[in-house]
Amino acid sequence: MNVINRAKNMILAPKAEWDIIDGEQPDNAKVITGYVLPLAGLAAVAAFIGYGFIGMDAGFFRIKGVNWGIYQAANALIMGILGVFISAFVIDALAPSFASEKNMGRSVQLVAYAYTPAWVGGLLNVFPALAFIGALFSLYGLYLLYLGLPKMKKTPEDKQLSYFIVSLLVMIAVYVVIGIIMSALVMPTMGLSMSKDILQSIQVR
Repeated sequence: MNVINRAKNMILAPKAEWDIIDGEQPDNAKVITGYVLPLAGLAAVAAFIGYGFIGMDAGFFRIKGVNWGIYQAANALIMGILGVFISAFVIDALAPSFASEKNMGRSVQLVAYAYTPAWVGGLLNVFPALAFIGALFSLYGLYLLYLGLPKMKKTPEDKQLSYFIVSLLVMIAVYVVIGIIMSALVMPTMGLSMSKDILQSIQVR
């Protein structure tokens, strides 16, 4: 699998690319190591550089520093990998409720490739002030997810919209939960605190 070509085709010609993926044998290890890790890894590196050395103003304080860079990089990488697996697991479990095919391998393909715009947009984290543009770009992934359901999950047309909406809610919930856990467990161990950064920023100014 050529990661660059797959990512480019998913963004520019998603319908044709889903047809190609539909003809591929599902291989979770190959998708994760050959696609998810490279893209999520690049987004993580961008986040480390952006938040570690460039930083951004956030209201009354500034987010910048190596620890912040590590935290944001870990977020991008961990949420990328766990997000794919957990979302795929739940979406696959829901498949029978929407007359769709229950196949974990296909679910991993569906979620991993639908996340493509999010990881490509994540490269903008190298300039944190532009990160919101990358976040907006990730919304295109919703369209990819919608297009992929009939191919990857054999979802009937009359069930496609409802399955898409439920799948979307699942993915949002997964990312919120992972984000909360990361904030609760990782930030304290790295000595990161929003309130502390606010006080330091006010003192500096």
